[in-house]
Amino acid sequence: MQIQHNISLKTYNTFGIDAKAKHFVAVNSVEELKSVLDMEAYPNKFILGGGSNMLLTKDIDALVVHVHLKGIEIVEETDNSILIKAYAGENWHEFVQWCLSHDYGGLENLSLIPGNVGSAPIQNIGAYGVELKDTFVSCEAVDVETQKLKTFEFDECNFGYRESVFKQEAKGHYIITSVTFKLTKKNHLLHTQYGAIDSELQQMNIQQPTIQDISKAVIAIRQSKLPDPKKIGNSGSFFKNPVISTAQLESLKLNFPDIPSYFVSDTEVKVPAGWLIEKAGFKGKTLGDYGVHKHQALVLVNYGNAQGKDIFNLALLIQKTIYRIFNIKIETEVNII
Repeated sequence: MQIQHNISLKTYNTFGIDAKAKHFVAVNSVEELKSVLDMEAYPNKFILGGGSNMLLTKDIDALVVHVHLKGIEIVEETDNSILIKAYAGENWHEFVQWCLSHDYGGLENLSLIPGNVGSAPIQNIGAYGVELKDTFVSCEAVDVETQKLKTFEFDECNFGYRESVFKQEAKGHYIITSVTFKLTKKNHLLHTQYGAIDSELQQMNIQQPTIQDISKAVIAIRQSKLPDPKKIGNSGSFFKNPVISTAQLESLKLNFPDIPSYFVSDTEVKVPAGWLIEKAGFKGKTLGDYGVHKHQALVLVNYGNAQGKDIFNLALLIQKTIYRIFNIKIETEVNII
C-alpha cells in the first residue's frame, strides 16, 4: 500500500476525464481500507470504485482511496440455489460471466454493465427487466467514522429505481467491501420479455434459451446501442427514466401521440428519457470533443479530451430543454463530482 501524489484519474473513470488526484492510494483488503480511513494526515478522503457512475468536473483535492478488494467466495449451497460473496473490486461483468460459467442464474440480464461489484448496490443497477435487488442478500460495508464492518441486510438497503440507502442517508458514511447474492443452480427464471431480448434470440435461432444465451443476447443488444468505454469515454445511461402521472401522459399525447410509456401504478407511468432526449433533437449531437451518442440518446460521450464541466453543461442544457418542451424533469443517474 503506497500513497502517490498528483495522479491522473483518466484510467480510473469510464468517461476518461483527465482529472487529477492530489493524493492516491489503492487498498487491497478490508484491513488496508480501515488503516487508510484512520489516517489523520489525510483528513479529506474520496472513495473510488470502478469509476463507472461518475463525471469528474474538477481535480480531487483529497486522498483518493481506490477500493481494489478482489475475490469470489461460495457462502452456502443447496441443491437449488447458492449464496455467493463477491468483493467490491471485482469487475461486474467479469463476475456475471464467472457465475454463468458455473451455470448460476439470476444476473444474466445484467451482463456488460460497466463498473465494479461494490458500486452495484449503491445504484441498484438494472437492465432488461432485472435489478440487482432481485438477487441481493446482503452486503458488508466499513463505517467511515468508526472503521467497523457492518452487514446491511436486504430490508436495510431501501432499494428503489436506481436508488438505495447508500445514495440517501448512508451516503458518504459507508464503503461497501463485498456483496452476497442468491443465485439459482437449476430451474432458472428467465427474463426475455423486456426490450429486444426475444427478437435477438430469434435472430440467433434459439428457441429454448439458456441463461448463457440470454447473456449473449443482452451483450449483443448493448454493444449495438452503447459505446465501449474503452474506446469512447462514457458512463452508460446518464439520465434516469422519469416517472410521471397518467394524467400528464394523456396531456402529452395531445401533442406527442407516439410517446412511449411503461406501467408503474394505476396513477403513474415511466417514460423513456432516451425518447425524450431524441425527440428534443440531441441524439447524435456533437460539440467538439463531446456530445450525445449517435445510437443511444441516454449516453453522453467523451470522444477524446473533453473536460467534465463541458459534459456537465451539456447535461444541464438537455435537462432544461426537456423541461421546456415536455414539462418533465429528468434526473441524472451519474454522480457529478
